[in-house]
Amino acid sequence: MGGTFDPIHHGHLLTAEEAAVQFGLDEVVFVPTGQPWMKEERDVSSPEHRYLMTVIATASNPRFSVSRLEVDREGPTYTVDTLRELKDQHGGNVDLFFVTGADAVLEIFQWKDPDEILELAHFIAATRPGYDLARFEAEEPTRHSNVSVMNIPALAISSTDIRERVREGRPIRYLVPEGVESYIEKAGLYR
Repeated sequence: MGGTFDPIHHGHLLTAEEAAVQFGLDEVVFVPTGQPWMKEERDVSSPEHRYLMTVIATASNPRFSVSRLEVDREGPTYTVDTLRELKDQHGGNVDLFFVTGADAVLEIFQWKDPDEILELAHFIAATRPGYDLARFEAEEPTRHSNVSVMNIPALAISSTDIRERVREGRPIRYLVPEGVESYIEKAGLYR
């Protein structure tokens, strides 16, 4: 499961757990982005902070792990490179599932090497009840033949809102795991 995770929150964790259950995944690997090329217009916390928050948030679930692949990679982070490396790490004998938001799936064809991305992994497009899938369904069906839509319970949580709440001195308790809340406070993030 790739993401900026700035910060990781309960919505991310619920999505990962739902994907594991619905698709029978043995493991969900969280891959915090290194230098997210699509988020260059805003400040992003350091990769190390985002990696550590993800480790803290996932530590209690034995099915979850966190990869440093993108955090340790120099330069912009591209999904295709990460998927290639994950395939190589497992000797090519693994079915990769890439969990992301339905909105991101609509942008795949703007990513680097989109056709190869769709060959390397099956995409799970997470969406909330009431999400308008009209744009997704209007796309040419063959473009999304390797994509499954997964509905998750509605949680009105976003990393953007969490960062704003911290800046404004408002509570984030119950939006992020307790350890992540403590980490944000101790590291002075988002102030």
